[in-house]
Amino acid sequence: MPERAWILHVDLDQFICAVEIRRHPELRGRPVLVGGTGDPEQPRTVVAGASYEARRFGVHSGMPMRTAVRKCPDAVFLAKDDPAYEEASAEVMEVLRRLPVVLEVWGWDEAVMGATTDDPAALAERVRRLVEAETGLTCCVGISDNKQRAKVATGFAKAGDPRPGIYTLTDENWMPVMGDRGTDALWGVGAKSARNLAELGIHTVRELALADPVMLKERFGPVMGGWFRMLALGRGDDQVTAEPWVPRSRSKQVTYPADLTDRAEIERHVRELATEVTHEVVAEGRVVQRVAVTVRTKTFYTRTKIRKLPEATTDPDVIADTALVVLDKFPLDRPVRLLGVRVELVPL
Repeated sequence: MPERAWILHVDLDQFICAVEIRRHPELRGRPVLVGGTGDPEQPRTVVAGASYEARRFGVHSGMPMRTAVRKCPDAVFLAKDDPAYEEASAEVMEVLRRLPVVLEVWGWDEAVMGATTDDPAALAERVRRLVEAETGLTCCVGISDNKQRAKVATGFAKAGDPRPGIYTLTDENWMPVMGDRGTDALWGVGAKSARNLAELGIHTVRELALADPVMLKERFGPVMGGWFRMLALGRGDDQVTAEPWVPRSRSKQVTYPADLTDRAEIERHVRELATEVTHEVVAEGRVVQRVAVTVRTKTFYTRTKIRKLPEATTDPDVIADTALVVLDKFPLDRPVRLLGVRVELVPL
């Protein structure tokens, strides 16, 4: 095979649980659930990570912890430890940076690599061996010529068919593999979009690829309509950059163990959240230009309102006072389940 540009999507296996099992080897082979403080009876906590053994019981990330307990009562429950996961992720990314690739980090547990090679599968094998040998963690690798298709390929790599941990999707096998699958098999097409496509009589990737572009743009708009069809054709972004991602905002939100009903208490929590997130922003040398507040009631009714500051600032009192002004836009006539504060930052 001649040398050409390839994109490899690297996805660490059961990352959060794998980090916990790495430091608690006695848990290997047991169902492990990570979330909250590790107390499965703590109200309103969700599963942050589930080991493969726990997933066999139908448990998955994002599930309420109390539901997970019912499904898998014999699981080991552990508290979430973000600093440990950040440290483990940094270890892995440092291993990947030593390879002859351009590395674009997507999060704790995934990244894409741009490489010019005549044997991308051999490079993927090397990635898997190095990551496991040097960090004790395992990963799967999807191979393609663009990010979207490589991400989809990783899903097949996790299934281990036909080769454990590695899968390649190209123009040659894209439609044979994907054509008869539902549109939600595409990365970027969620359940809601799939339902909207089904209303147009489009149920599969092949039907979406063959759909009338004008009809799609009329229904979903000129950007999303064209984007959906491009995904179905297996097209996508083929540019990998090593430039670090710069956040445009910072936020903090809390789901409270008991609903909040007292106005003064709600205001106190909003001020605390605003102050905490401002301190983080100041530590990063950033400046705030807008403040948003999110309120979720007992009935799960959720709204976010936002206000632009008269001038950009890092003053925590000004930002907290503005958050309270935004809070005044809410009627607060129902018990509050969740509060959040988001600050939008001046671009660098």
